[in-house]
Amino acid sequence: MKKIFFIITITLFSVNNFFAQTKKETSTSSATENVFAKSYNNVNDFEKILNPDQTNSLNKTLNAFEKKTLYKILIITVSSIKPYNDIYEYTQNLDKYLDSNLRLRPTIIIVLSKQLRQIQIVGEESIRYKFSDNEAKEIVSGFAVPEFKKGDYYKGLEVTVAEIIKKLE
Repeated sequence: MKKIFFIITITLFSVNNFFAQTKKETSTSSATENVFAKSYNNVNDFEKILNPDQTNSLNKTLNAFEKKTLYKILIITVSSIKPYNDIYEYTQNLDKYLDSNLRLRPTIIIVLSKQLRQIQIVGEESIRYKFSDNEAKEIVSGFAVPEFKKGDYYKGLEVTVAEIIKKLE
């Protein structure tokens, strides 16, 4: 009798393990989505390095350019890129997030981090013939970085946008 009771008890506990609910692990993509904002304008100063007038001025320039050419340029300032290791990886994942979750298809994304002292410009494939990665690097080193070194982040972004607009027109 004790053997039968023991076998029934073991069977009940082992069946519970087969049919028990387990917590699903969240995928890395949903975990990293929490890093990004739920909406984006043309200028997104999350690091608060621009004043409202500067933000409005850049927004007006980018909106006018978008209406004229249908090319959407986004500027995003961030103080941290965690959980990502580098700004390029952050920008690539941001682009995927904007496309899949917000249905936003920017032509060019400019990500700047004053705190990390990094900038990344990423363009979509359809404009590579007008604006290559090498041209982006030249604009950053020739126009943006000298202004950033002076501490004028607005001027650096303004001349960067002006040079990108020249290339795309």
